[in-house]
Amino acid sequence: MRTKLLIPALIALGLMLGHTTRTKAQENPDLHVVVNMVQLNVAVTDKNGNYITGLRPKDFAIAEDGISEKTATFAEGNEPARSLRDLGEDSPPAPNMDQRNADKQDLAQRNSDGALASTFDAQVKGANVFVLFDTSNYMYRGFVFAQDAITEFIRSLEGPDKIALYSYSRDLSRAAPLTSDRSQVVRAVRSTVAGDEAALYNALLLTLKDAAQNTGRKVVVVFSNGPDNSSVVPPEDVAEFAQSAGVSIYMISTQKAQLEPVSTAVFDRMTAATGGKAYFAKDWRDEHRAFASVRDDLAHLYSLSYYPKPNDNTGWRAITVKLVGDRLKKYKVRTRNGYRLKRSGS
Repeated sequence: MRTKLLIPALIALGLMLGHTTRTKAQENPDLHVVVNMVQLNVAVTDKNGNYITGLRPKDFAIAEDGISEKTATFAEGNEPARSLRDLGEDSPPAPNMDQRNADKQDLAQRNSDGALASTFDAQVKGANVFVLFDTSNYMYRGFVFAQDAITEFIRSLEGPDKIALYSYSRDLSRAAPLTSDRSQVVRAVRSTVAGDEAALYNALLLTLKDAAQNTGRKVVVVFSNGPDNSSVVPPEDVAEFAQSAGVSIYMISTQKAQLEPVSTAVFDRMTAATGGKAYFAKDWRDEHRAFASVRDDLAHLYSLSYYPKPNDNTGWRAITVKLVGDRLKKYKVRTRNGYRLKRSGS
């Protein structure tokens, strides 16, 4: 009889202790909370394609699903991103504990999957560049010229913190994981060999997933000599993942790929949706010029981030970035156009 009475008492005591622990955790002012931060790579150019420099956070207006957002961090070019407080400009107030707890519960229900989960005190530093090199049987002609162009591109990058070299044919090869050692990446380029079928979208999706694991600006630069003939992943899914992960895609391809209307359209749509650009090189000299253009673009990007305001939309969220003031409205803004929230466990 005593045992029967003791068990309910122990259960009740356990529930009380559990409640007390949760209450203390909620009241703890040192609670470390992770919240979603959306980061944008933004290029601003005039009608001739010249980069507009010297803009400030107040010159940009960000909206998500039509809801005006407040810029949290800002950087131009290769400088590290800093909070607007550090820049001496207005910034969003730090959330109170009730809001932090709400954010934590919200995060338990959904996974931003690259919408950039970040702590309040995090700083975005530099950029991480993933180079994805086509080593399929499309590359038998001009292989050495492509290696030269990629090598020159890697050596010319000054701003990014780290660079990785991946190659693909039917499978993906992580020839040089993300590193600050340029010589290691160059050696990886020189060690690549051509052969087998091309599974571009399979390899690109895997590269994007690797890139999404890193904080800060993330870019994938693809060199492709032809269409995809082996992937099982549709390019639309790859593009959507890149948008949601906040990774800009740059595609450098040859004239051979441009002769394929489907590949041309896919490359154009994918890069535009993620805030990158597509290039079609006629010869090896054009390849060098295309890589130089990507390098210049990376050096002139603005990096903006924000903490999204409350929004009931748990699916695709549209992002718009505009310039403020009549003087700036004539310029063109290029960035990703949105992202999709993911349910936890999906």
